[in-house]
Amino acid sequence: GPFEMTDPLPQLDEPHALVMLRPWVDVGNVGTIVMSRLERHLDAVEIGKLARPGNFYDFTRYRPVISMQEGIRDVTIPNSFIHACKRDGARDLMLFHLLEPHAFGEDFAQGVTEVLRSMQVKRYSLIGSMYDAVPHTRPLMVTGSVQGPESEQQVKAAKVEESTYEGPTTIMYIANRFAVEHQMETASMIVHLPQYVQLEEDYSGAARLLESLSVLYSLPDNLVDHKKGKAQYDEITQALDSNPRLKEVVKQLERHYDSKPSQEPTPEETPLAPEVERFLKELDEDFSST
Repeated sequence: GPFEMTDPLPQLDEPHALVMLRPWVDVGNVGTIVMSRLERHLDAVEIGKLARPGNFYDFTRYRPVISMQEGIRDVTIPNSFIHACKRDGARDLMLFHLLEPHAFGEDFAQGVTEVLRSMQVKRYSLIGSMYDAVPHTRPLMVTGSVQGPESEQQVKAAKVEESTYEGPTTIMYIANRFAVEHQMETASMIVHLPQYVQLEEDYSGAARLLESLSVLYSLPDNLVDHKKGKAQYDEITQALDSNPRLKEVVKQLERHYDSKPSQEPTPEETPLAPEVERFLKELDEDFSST
């Protein structure tokens, strides 16, 4: 396929593949933060990348970067990378740090599926983040699914709520369909971030996603860092005093959040006020234009 792999490849025992896709489902760079931490803390080894990334990417949208290396100009070309983590006493992992293709998407997705098949991957898992009408003052919600043995217990332990999303998706869903057709387990874990908060790096979202992953994969405790995220969200809370309109929106979102059955306070969900819906719609339009 389009990926060039190292030779020899590490011998992995029915690994699970964790896949992040940028920019799709990577608002606040949550998937990027999580994947980078996993690669660093698990001593991941690069085993593959696209041989010709220009076949799939428009380099006027994903820009190459020039840097100085020992006085010599060097250029880094945007690419997708695959890393492997061989772990003693825990599940082996493959980490797919992918950029979403601009062209030949079916070929790109097929290339990913060929890697999954050749490495005998046991479970294919998409991780990431999306904006939602949720308050920053409540625990961030993770939705998705886990299929396979003991999946119900795993979902409950990882605090992952069933996803009901319908709408636009990515061509990479082909890889998910391939996994299902080949009796591979599948999973998805998407953390929902406050729609009115547009942080370039949302560390609360990253910490929440790592919490769920830690339950499933016995990850080191120091991977989950709540301090940075708490500091970011505390600043937002302080800023509400100077923005009465947003402060009222947050109160409405809190009531809406607290009324959901999974949160248990009341049996019926409280609808959002029309002015809150209008405010969030305006935010949607602002995000779409950036």
